[in-house]
Amino acid sequence: MTRPTALIEDWLPFDAIGVESLREGGFPTPFPGPVRLHVWWARRPLMVSRAAVVASLLPAYEAVAQDADLRQRFPSEEAYRAWFTRLIGIRGDPVKGREELRRATELNITLGKDAYGGAPRAFTVNPAAEDLALLAHILDVFWKGQEQDLGQYTILDPFAGGGSIPFEARRYGLGTIANELNPVAAVVLKATLDYPLRFGPGLATDIRKWGREWSRRVREKLARFYPNQPNDHKPTYLWARTVACPVSGKPVPLSPNWWLSKKRVPVAARLLTDPAWDEPRFEIVSGDAIDFDPDEGTVSRGVGRSPWTGDPIDGDYIKAEAQAGRMGQMLYAIANKSPGKPDFRVPTQKDRDGAHDAEIELYGKRSLWETQDSIPSEPIPDGLKTPEPMRYGMYTWADMFSPRQFLALGTFVEVLHELRGEIHAAMVPERATAVETYLSIMLDKAIIYNNRLCRFDPSRGIRSVFDRHDFAFVWSHGEFDACADLLPWAISQVVSAYRDIAKLLAPSQQVLGASPGLTGLAPLTMLQGSAADLSALPDGSVHVIVTDPPYYDNVMYAELSDFFYVWLKRTVGHLYPEWFAAQLTDKDAEAVANPARFAGLGRKKTALAEQDYQRKMEAAFREMHRVLADNGVLTVMFTHKRVEAWDTLASALINAGFSVQSSWPVHTESEHSLHQAKKNAAQSTILLACRKRAEGTQDGAPVWWDDIAPRCGMLPARRQPSSPSGASAAWTYT
Repeated sequence: MTRPTALIEDWLPFDAIGVESLREGGFPTPFPGPVRLHVWWARRPLMVSRAAVVASLLPAYEAVAQDADLRQRFPSEEAYRAWFTRLIGIRGDPVKGREELRRATELNITLGKDAYGGAPRAFTVNPAAEDLALLAHILDVFWKGQEQDLGQYTILDPFAGGGSIPFEARRYGLGTIANELNPVAAVVLKATLDYPLRFGPGLATDIRKWGREWSRRVREKLARFYPNQPNDHKPTYLWARTVACPVSGKPVPLSPNWWLSKKRVPVAARLLTDPAWDEPRFEIVSGDAIDFDPDEGTVSRGVGRSPWTGDPIDGDYIKAEAQAGRMGQMLYAIANKSPGKPDFRVPTQKDRDGAHDAEIELYGKRSLWETQDSIPSEPIPDGLKTPEPMRYGMYTWADMFSPRQFLALGTFVEVLHELRGEIHAAMVPERATAVETYLSIMLDKAIIYNNRLCRFDPSRGIRSVFDRHDFAFVWSHGEFDACADLLPWAISQVVSAYRDIAKLLAPSQQVLGASPGLTGLAPLTMLQGSAADLSALPDGSVHVIVTDPPYYDNVMYAELSDFFYVWLKRTVGHLYPEWFAAQLTDKDAEAVANPARFAGLGRKKTALAEQDYQRKMEAAFREMHRVLADNGVLTVMFTHKRVEAWDTLASALINAGFSVQSSWPVHTESEHSLHQAKKNAAQSTILLACRKRAEGTQDGAPVWWDDIAPRCGMLPARRQPSSPSGASAAWTYT
């Protein structure tokens, strides 16, 4: 059977949806639960994912008009478009709202909840029961289904990653298959797609209960290492890395600046030295008392300056000291989140003693923990994103943490292991496994905000190690009070995210009259492995594939996720042993253009990385071609500024047997993101709607890459005849 043209091929109103309706960040409500649950890189917005899934299933209006019943319901294309827009959650006029928001920003006016005419954020709008029933009826007519059951229509995402695409498929009650190579992402998918629907909002009570018990026991063990002052309130400890002054031998605290706050009343730390002192001292100054330039720190572009002599300290000397294990750290200020205003103070001897005692405690415990394999000791592998911390003496994943941070995290794991038996004794095994999984995600929350690569932002506090898609070394870092504040904060974050996820998924429990309990759920299949091997799926068994594949060389997922993998292996490895059998994540099977994998081949490494990426993507697309129904649709999301990335993707698609039918650009990237701001980075995601190409024919009048590239922002730099595969010779991305 030849399926009618799909809505995503014929018309998709992304231009009318508006940027803010698509993007989860910015105003005025928080990020959605799946985003807040756990870090995953380059995650697509829920609205783009939702629109792509639904539009890939639905027929174009011309086909709808052929059915008498549907023609009566949709007398015009405009009526069909309006229904589709409502179906995916768009309310009001987002284009007009975007323009009003732009004007308000220019006039420095805060619209708040009135932004976009007071319309709700689109991702928060669940599909209405009557709209789901109509969706099922339309699909039944055009897919020739046997009954009006959305669960019979299967959506596959072979590169599921953070799970935006399968999450939205589940929200519409569709049969969902999520495949992911990376074990860290597989755990996130389990916690996003499976458990919230199986156990509902009530599981949040269990997660919070055991999280609080975990936190209580941790606090008893760590209290003496965080000796707070009477007026301390959620203190943040500010540290600067140190090296010895080459001339005086005295410690030099290295910080790019000495700002503590740049709010209405600025606050800074003043660095003091005296020839009679063995180490520098600090004082806190604010407002008009700041009679120096806090922007003048002691290190800039890797080169230091000694406050003892005023002489520069060569960057190679600093690296050599770090690599020899002689880079230390110095506590220079403590920030308190006092009610009403931030407060800062200089460290006391008691503060320094707490950190010193923690270092001694760690020395005594480390051997036992390593014997029990409860803390990470794996070396950081050479890669594209790992050289910078290694240049500064951080050779293992444990080196990412200061002694007190590492003691705290090791204690977190120790107590979590103690709780396992109690958790499983208190509830059925499946529920206990779910609770353990969310507690482990809390630990992941803790490690990304409490390590040596977390800078202290004077305007926003501690920033995540993954502010960017790398391991950027920082000279001064912030440290949580891991005894009293870190774990309670992580608990609240994960419980809140879980509740939001369960709330967003709830309607699919009542789809078309299904029981509100645990019956009637659309089937979910989770696969962990390469997208090039979907052997668990029969030929032609999938109606639609919507995927957001790795973007060439944008993100090195495996290298970055090792940061989590080494901890998850010790917290949930016993729950998912097949996912965590290896020492680290699989870099060889990952479909990214990573020249570090070919570093030994000199100048050829970049070209080999590109060939490796194309080979893996083509193998993955061939598997998609096999499992996709002959009348199915493959929708591929892709974002990149480099022409090589687009040519490689297009060649892989075409060589695998697909033709590109249409493309749709969607503005998905926030210009305020550190991955975008002041960078030559793409702000739009291009959606490519593809069909299986009949061998030796131009079945369905396919659009070749020469034709589609200009609509993807690719302009021909040198127009040449298409190759047999349909790929063009040279393109420039605009």
